[in-house]
Amino acid sequence: MAAFEEERFAPFDVVVVPFPYADRLAEKRRPALVISNRRLARHGLVWVAMITSADNEPWSSDVLISDLKRAGLPAPSVVRPAKIACIEPGRINRRIGRLDKAAARVVGQKLRGFWASYPLYEARIVMPRAPPQVPRVPRRGARGRAA
Repeated sequence: MAAFEEERFAPFDVVVVPFPYADRLAEKRRPALVISNRRLARHGLVWVAMITSADNEPWSSDVLISDLKRAGLPAPSVVRPAKIACIEPGRINRRIGRLDKAAARVVGQKLRGFWASYPLYEARIVMPRAPPQVPRVPRRGARGRAA
């Protein structure tokens, strides 16, 4: 097993991956943000969000990366939480940095906003109530005494 396949990636690591296009069967090597935790890695998967140039047409959910040096990025960039991919950890080329805490918090909020909009998560799940407890009545023996 190669060293990069053994490496663990933490949430909000900035990595380089072959990120799939949404509209065609192709990939582009680009930075991405790890948005899953190690529990998913046990299944041999990592979720990543796209990182793109801040010069591109902005989306309402884009999150500006203010600390480029910490993130390991050479140019102004944004995380695009609306574009995520599920990849195998071995497809990650390398880790280049880490997102600052403030931006990570905003990315988390944006992601939760997308997940919460799915109808199943909006529905309230009502658990059935436990049946009322019936008081135990002591059994009587043949002679009328409690057994």
